[in-house]
Amino acid sequence: MEEKLRKWAELEREAREVRRRHADWDFIERQPPRLRAALKYYIETGDIRRAAKLAGLKLEAFRELLRDANVPVVV
Repeated sequence: MEEKLRKWAELEREAREVRRRHADWDFIERQPPRLRAALKYYIETGDIRRAAKLAGLKLEAFRELLRDANVPVVV
């Protein structure tokens, strides 16, 4: 069980790094505070549903925002 948790944590770390590396940070910083915070939350956590809720957007609209920000959806 401990090995599975360690592997899961490593996969999460790698996904976060991919999201950070590919993100268009200039675009993200130009967004209104609520959208900027939601984008950063998604990049750090990968929780797309909660990030969309934080942004006040429907899931599909938030996915479009992620595309505009060049943030990959890593699963």
